[in-house]
Parts: sequence; structure tokens; C-alpha cells
Amino acid sequence: VIKLLQSKYHYKEEAEIICNKVQVKLSKECFHPKSCITDLRTSHWEEAIQETKGGAANRKLAEECYFLWKSTRLQHMTLAEDVKAMLTELRKEVRLLLLTNGEQQTQREKIKACACQSYFDAIVVGGEQKEEKPAPSIFYYSCDLLGVQPGDCVMVGDTLETDIQGGLNAGLKATVWINKNGMVPLKSSPRPHFIVSSVLELPALLQSIDCKVSVSA
Repeated sequence: VIKLLQSKYHYKEEAEIICNKVQVKLSKECFHPKSCITDLRTSHWEEAIQETKGGAANRKLAEECYFLWKSTRLQHMTLAEDVKAMLTELRKEVRLLLLTNGEQQTQREKIKACACQSYFDAIVVGGEQKEEKPAPSIFYYSCDLLGVQPGDCVMVGDTLETDIQGGLNAGLKATVWINKNGMVPLKSSPRPHFIVSSVLELPALLQSIDCKVSVSA
């Protein structure tokens, strides 16, 4: 998007400022289920452009920026080959369910882009349910889809406040935190049962827990 703004519209340093403003708006985004995610995110770009350049709002340019940002983002969403191989092998022994928070359209587009459907027995999107992680209800719903009890499941995730706290709230067998950046959690943060630095460590860890469990990733 920076290149687009610089080459086509002759923005200079403003291009990077606009994109940074959009990133901040995305991080603070509050989405209402009855609203349109496309309209909301186009508005982020429209506001960022107007805040930076001044003058009248430019909805057409905002739409062009948003759709370029969105398409580029989806193009870069892929599953690594070693992760695909791991999921394929795990699924021979356990049931796999993908549980993700987020707005329905956005999350379904991501799932389609990385072509991960075939690696899971079920996929649950928080935006399609009454409650999202860390609410216990969405974990119970996921367990029902797999036909298992919460006490037989392991939650694997990279976010303490939603993934790990949710697994603890639902009384799952275990929670596994993927801490790939070596982050030191706050003392008040939820405490996972296990910590790994890479999802590829999961097969060996499950063996040490109990390889005959259902996994919610």
C-alpha cells in the first residue's frame, strides 16, 4: 500500500504515516456483529488518509488501499510444509479442531487462503457463536462437535488471555502455550500447563501427556 500511495498518488512520507495509523486503528478495532467488516476497515483507511493529508474524505482511495491490503495479506497466509506434515500425522491419532476468535467473514477468508480445512475435523469461528474465547461455552461447543468431554481435550494456542485462559475456564485436560518469541508473561497472566517455543514440539509433548487425547488448536 505504501508503494501504491507513493507511485500512483505521489505521497511521500505520508504513505508510511497513513499505514501506521491504520495499524493502530486495527489494534483498537471494535466490531459490532451487525455491521459490515468491509465498511469498517475501509473507514479506517479513509480516516487515516484524511487525518494525514487533510481536506475532504476520499472513499475511493480508501477502498483501493483496503482491498490491496486485504488481498496482499491473504496471499501471504500459508501453512508451512512441516506444519502440514505434523497435522497430518497427528490426525491419525487424535481429533483436531481449529478454534479461532474474530469476525466471521475475515476469519473464513483466512482459513480459505491458507487451505487448512482438510487438516482439521472441525473448525469453529468465534464470530459465528454467541461467545468467543475465553468463554467456556465456545469450548464446550467445540467438544460437542468432536464428541468428546472437556477433560479429554488439550488446548494449544499462542495467546494467554484467550487461548490459555479459555482452556482453563472450560476445565480442559491441559493447556499448551506456544511462546515462540520467548515472552515473559505478567505475574497476573493465566498459567498454562505446558509451554513450547514451536508448534512442532506438540507431538512429543502430547506423547508425554497422553497421546490419546483430542486436540483443540
